[in-house]
Amino acid sequence: MNAAQSVRRIRPFVWVASAIGLVAILVWQVGAWRPSPEATTQGTAFGDSVEPGVDIYPGGERTDAPVLEGTTLDGDTLALSDWAGDIVVINVWGSWCGPCRAETPDLVRLANETKSRGVRFLGVDTRDNLSSAKAFVENFKVPYPSLFDDDGQTLLTFRGVIPTAVIPSTVVVDRQGQIAARIIGPVTYTTLNGLLEDEIGGGSQ
Repeated sequence: MNAAQSVRRIRPFVWVASAIGLVAILVWQVGAWRPSPEATTQGTAFGDSVEPGVDIYPGGERTDAPVLEGTTLDGDTLALSDWAGDIVVINVWGSWCGPCRAETPDLVRLANETKSRGVRFLGVDTRDNLSSAKAFVENFKVPYPSLFDDDGQTLLTFRGVIPTAVIPSTVVVDRQGQIAARIIGPVTYTTLNGLLEDEIGGGSQ
């Protein structure tokens, strides 16, 4: 995978292989897929698709990541700008979200593997309650912080980048603070690792 070649849309086979499977996923995640105003106001720089898949943006065509800041599950203040110069993976999740549970072990594995290579992970826990969110983090041994977004207002910062009514979603921010890729729907170890290897190796140049 070479992020510098072109913007590509990747739809993993598992999401289209079975109509029954797709229906099951949508039913499982019905709360996250309900219509909302922000789900239909995607910016032209990122396209209007809300279908599961990966969008990769060439280095010369990227836009700055939105300002993101808030309070973590532990009560600390944290901003994306605190990690300027690092590659940052922002994952939107909720303890109530089945697909989030499915993808979290891969996120945890990658966070541990890439920390020494200048990659940071940041969760945005949205539409959740604090006790359930903390239990989720403890259960999955999540090593990175998450901003607590119980009312969904923090997530609105990414309106125009990701469809904020679809959970989970993931955004990769490059070392220059620009959007390198977005994943709508659950992410896998293989997919995210490939994106990060591109960025670590200077694929955005």
